[in-house]
Amino acid sequence: MLQASFCGSCLKVSDAINCLRVAFGGGRPEMASNKDLFLLDFPGIASVISVPTERIICSGLKMYLVESKGGAIACMLLALFFLGTWPAIMTLLERRGRLPQHTYLDYTLTNLLAAIVIALTFGEIGKGSPEQPNFIAQLSQDNWPSVLFAMAGGVVLSLGNLSTQYAWAFVGLSVTEVITASITVVIGTTLNYFLDDKINRAEILFPGVGCFLIAVCLGSAVHSSNAADNKAKLIELREAGYPSASKEATTNKELKDLENANGTTEKARAGTADFLVELENRRAIKVFGKSTFVGLAITFFAGVCFSLFSPAFNLATNDQWHTLKEGVPKLVVYTAFFYFSVSCFVLALILNITFLYRPVLDLPRSSFKAYLNDWNGRGWAFLAGLLCGFGNGLQFMGGQAAGYAAADAVQALPLVSTFWGILLFGEYRRSSRRTYILLGSMLFMFIVAVAVLMASSGHRK
Repeated sequence: MLQASFCGSCLKVSDAINCLRVAFGGGRPEMASNKDLFLLDFPGIASVISVPTERIICSGLKMYLVESKGGAIACMLLALFFLGTWPAIMTLLERRGRLPQHTYLDYTLTNLLAAIVIALTFGEIGKGSPEQPNFIAQLSQDNWPSVLFAMAGGVVLSLGNLSTQYAWAFVGLSVTEVITASITVVIGTTLNYFLDDKINRAEILFPGVGCFLIAVCLGSAVHSSNAADNKAKLIELREAGYPSASKEATTNKELKDLENANGTTEKARAGTADFLVELENRRAIKVFGKSTFVGLAITFFAGVCFSLFSPAFNLATNDQWHTLKEGVPKLVVYTAFFYFSVSCFVLALILNITFLYRPVLDLPRSSFKAYLNDWNGRGWAFLAGLLCGFGNGLQFMGGQAAGYAAADAVQALPLVSTFWGILLFGEYRRSSRRTYILLGSMLFMFIVAVAVLMASSGHRK
């Protein structure tokens, strides 16, 4: 049985059927009891073509939009990898001594570029419709209430991303991502559930949210335990009078790739006190002697920011509060993502140029000229921006199809970030048994939470 639909240059269905008869060398269309169902008997081919008898079908592809649950899940999985990888790249650059202001300015350029590429490709493929106009067509429409929601989402995301740049140094990549992602789910998913008219299954969704909340508590415990382990290592090294505890690495060879654990005997091994001292000497953000509370406070602030950007984007694309004038179409996801990224770019530009001249957390002073001349690691920063941009775009495309509450399953990104943290930076190497137990418990609870959250996926009509 073959199902087919036809497009012609404003041909009636009956004309299309006659063309098929000629093309296949025979066949007799019969209309069954005045229903809109044509049966075609072609030699060797049995087919049923279901079409409205009075419908006029015109040529032209529709704009591409993700509508199926399977397509939404595919978008989420790809977004998960992208959004879990770009923080590792940013952390790598900070550990190699590049100023976070320089890195973030590079990152934000390609982050905006990703949104423009998505808008001009997916948002312009095929023809739009009065209900779902193309990207270019929507730029001139009176849709400013939705635009402002999208831009508000970009503002809080920019603040969250900027904060995590500093939190990674204080708390570590793994714990930062787990805490921020869990807060995002606890607050953001709950808001999205009600905004999406409860299309997700509450009896599954909210137990998953509860698992994320437990993961937040475990993440804080992991950080405290690991910080205590590192402090004990440094005290032991100081008491032993080991010379490396007070000197800085002096050669480029010693400084190269301190994050890797498989070096020679001339290089400190990951997880040792000597490694921590050399890393502190080299990194851009100095953390020794600073309160643990500073890192956790920055992390929780970032989590609250992240929890608000998805609900704001949801309001921009679905207009649940009916802020648009009658007859004005809702923003398609590509247009909303463009405005979202523009506001994210503008705020990041203002704040980071300010931080060049008025740095925070005892960072060295810089200048815009120094930034332009700093090519060390610029390619990696550009890559991080592209990964984050395309990751956010894919998350929104999936959320528009399956519900933004379910799309928060991409907050599983700490699983990817933890993998990179252990592989690249030697996080938790030579830590105590207590830290390992807490780390394993945190990751297990996080995996359970993500699985439960994805099981609550719905389908937007």
